[in-house]
Amino acid sequence: MYRLLFSVFLSRMDPEDAHHLAFRAIRALPTLGLGRLVERFTAPDPALSVETLGLRFPSPFGVAAGFDKDGFAVRGLGHLGFGHVEVGTITAIAQPGNPRPRLFRLVSDRAVVNRMGFNNRGADAAAGRLSRLSRRRHRPVLGVNIGKSRVTAVEDAIADYERSATVLAPYADYLVVNVSSPNTPGLRGLQEIDSLAPLLEAVRAAAAETPLLVKIAPDLADSEIVRICELVGRLGLDGIIATNTTISREGLRAEASAVEAIGAGGLSGAPLAARSLEVLRLIRAQVPAELCVVSVGGVETAADVQERLDAGATLVQGYTAFLYLGPLWARQVNRGLARLARGRRPAVAA
Repeated sequence: MYRLLFSVFLSRMDPEDAHHLAFRAIRALPTLGLGRLVERFTAPDPALSVETLGLRFPSPFGVAAGFDKDGFAVRGLGHLGFGHVEVGTITAIAQPGNPRPRLFRLVSDRAVVNRMGFNNRGADAAAGRLSRLSRRRHRPVLGVNIGKSRVTAVEDAIADYERSATVLAPYADYLVVNVSSPNTPGLRGLQEIDSLAPLLEAVRAAAAETPLLVKIAPDLADSEIVRICELVGRLGLDGIIATNTTISREGLRAEASAVEAIGAGGLSGAPLAARSLEVLRLIRAQVPAELCVVSVGGVETAADVQERLDAGATLVQGYTAFLYLGPLWARQVNRGLARLARGRRPAVAA
């Protein structure tokens, strides 16, 4: 039914307008009293739960940052079966993001290009909302992803991130430093070790006891990823999220002229899967088993998620396939993971 709805109606809408329409429906689930009813149909099998970061995740599968930028639909997304929701990217200073159009579908590639530019209402506005949410017992695990405000100069980035961390860490189950979006000028340069080390040290201090992770780009050279892994270990961070969107346009099925017409932005979805998996395997070979490694990029099915778990991911996130597969996507993945787990159990001797 959703595929028919997408092909006949949603695919003809501006992608950002379609996102806002779906977002409003998800946000309304708990306020309309439908959340618990929906959850009876979507809740993950208890056997899928994961213990990491000092937290219990009901499922290894969650929503990546970008879908819920300000934390308005966390409960609704939890009702749909996602084990955790990472909100953001949130910046210290509210900002509108880049001009529209800024979100584009590549349907033949099951991909999306975005140059949203961290549009959000700012850390202070989010703090009030997340403080109320954090007090609720029935909700998914809440991650908060923070980035640099566009108006802040790169040389002042540390203070900007510190401000967001100080305001938001008290209400986050875990905090993520985003230095890997291609849509904020100068941001990716912060992944260079000389810039990244003092930034992470400052945010680590500001975040106090909140678990801290860093999110990296897929476009880094393998040697750079290895150095970041070493830095994460040296600073005692709690995890790495790999990967953000890519600036690459290699291997797309879409017409080159159509891709060129879209212009700049980060590519996400199925074309990112191979590199994301490659980066995951590289990271897991460098870091200790107890470090939380979150894999994101190009996952669609339960088999995709299981492949990431088998490759060493602690948790897996998705976003782009949500646009193509609809509101029961998390349910499909969780049911599939449960079936795969049952199939791996050894037979009981008679």
